[in-house]
Amino acid sequence: MKLNGSEIVIECLKEQGVDTVFGYPGGAILNIYDELYKHSHEIRHVLTSHEQGASHAADGYARSTGKVGVCMATSGPGATNLVTGIATAYMDSVPVVAITANVGVSLLGRDSFQEIDISGVTMPITKHNFIVKDVTKLADTIRWAFHIAQDGRPGPVLIDIPKDVTAAVTEYEPKKPEPVVRSTEFIKDSDLEEAVKLIHKSKKPFILVGGGAVISGAQEELKEFAEKVHAPVADSLMGKGAYDGNSELYTGMLGMHGTKAANLGVTQCDLLITVGARFSDRVVGQAKAFAKRAKIIQIDVDAAEINKNIMVDAAVIGDVKEVLKRLNERIEEHRHDEWDAAVKELKEKYPLKYNTEGLSGPYVVEEVYRQTKGDAIIVTEVGQHQMWAAQYYKYSKPRTLLTSGGLGTMGYGLGAALGAKMGNPDKTVINIAGDGCFRMNMNEIATAARYNIPIVQVVINNHVLGMVRQWQTLFYEKRYAATVLDDKVDFVKLAEALGATGIRVTKKEELAPALEKALSLGKPVVVDCVIDCDDKVFPMVAAGKPIDTVFDQDDLD
Repeated sequence: MKLNGSEIVIECLKEQGVDTVFGYPGGAILNIYDELYKHSHEIRHVLTSHEQGASHAADGYARSTGKVGVCMATSGPGATNLVTGIATAYMDSVPVVAITANVGVSLLGRDSFQEIDISGVTMPITKHNFIVKDVTKLADTIRWAFHIAQDGRPGPVLIDIPKDVTAAVTEYEPKKPEPVVRSTEFIKDSDLEEAVKLIHKSKKPFILVGGGAVISGAQEELKEFAEKVHAPVADSLMGKGAYDGNSELYTGMLGMHGTKAANLGVTQCDLLITVGARFSDRVVGQAKAFAKRAKIIQIDVDAAEINKNIMVDAAVIGDVKEVLKRLNERIEEHRHDEWDAAVKELKEKYPLKYNTEGLSGPYVVEEVYRQTKGDAIIVTEVGQHQMWAAQYYKYSKPRTLLTSGGLGTMGYGLGAALGAKMGNPDKTVINIAGDGCFRMNMNEIATAARYNIPIVQVVINNHVLGMVRQWQTLFYEKRYAATVLDDKVDFVKLAEALGATGIRVTKKEELAPALEKALSLGKPVVVDCVIDCDDKVFPMVAAGKPIDTVFDQDDLD
């Protein structure tokens, strides 16, 4: 059959099983939007308040469902407004397809109105990108983009389509999507046997879980593996939920704001088994001092991550779920009673703790956990509240913490929460933000209100840029340069002005009823929780220091 470019875009989206698209229209992409309108009974379009919100919404949809998230924008500033969201997805290996339209082919390279070389701009922050100048190549390009986004280590792909290509006509043949198979071609028996040998020799094994375990859906295999090796488990921020945070073997998060038990445990272990983690600087601290008493095994789908940040003693390259399945067939069950006792002592000696007088960030997160019974999708922005959400909410399932780990994008959470709720309508979705982050993209509350998307936006409001202020307090002699937000913004009135419900909390006893009400209303709600400006995130490791130098408030007093 003969179809124009815009019709091909929509038919290809339907082929790929896309049910939701987030975006913002403009002149260059009007043909595609006109066709999308005709298929609104098959594909929902969510009009966000800003293109950045659309890119984060596609990201949140993808992280929470495991499917590809899709966003759209017009040429020029529409396309560039997607860039931060694309980079966020790239750093955290999230499968997103961004579709932009550009000026006509004959106008490219002439500084035409709203022209930008978006494929050039996004080249370093996409897994791949395309500009389609020939309508006969459009369908196969879209199909290939979806495959690339999901294959191996996932990531964002951008497709830029000049406006005249969206109108041009060509022959179209429907095709079923090619299945995306797990990456196993580089899993070698010799690598598996080397890993097994190190595991069997170990007297003090420790497991570090990263985002790769979440992406591969390896939670069952990981549980079996941890129990067979009988090793304590820590996770990175991106690995939350891949291993049950309520397990006796769980020691907490590792790294700059990790627990003392996890940081000291990794420092003392004789074997560190790293599952789908890339040894970020926030996790390892000073690289030359990291796990220096241990042999290190790294399991990762991406060969480029092996020996990139930390030199390892053994590596298995392949899909984490498949690698763990094969290791579980080979390893024998072990007990390490002395090591178990030592790690248990660390956990008992150094529990997470905070000042319980008055309303605080940790208390807010703990109350959110109580109110949701641990069964919610938690989304965060970036900063102190993000670390409290990682520390004090216990994640027992994968894809239940959505947060910008690699890029650290302030303004990520609200759009991502909208995407998560659209992809998981039966789940409770809560975005936890600081007041500084909330300001970045708080206009997306209007989007939530427009579509009555019942998310709960919790603002931990300390009237400062909290994490930066914490660093200024500890390392810059309290010179609070540009971090005080002591203005007159009223988030409750703002919520109401944008069509949502606003609730303010200033005391501990007000929090539970406020959250209970917010969760029961079935509409978007902003809960403004006012806390002290000098609450801090502890434990902490100073930047570039070994992780065993972890300290908390007691160490400073």
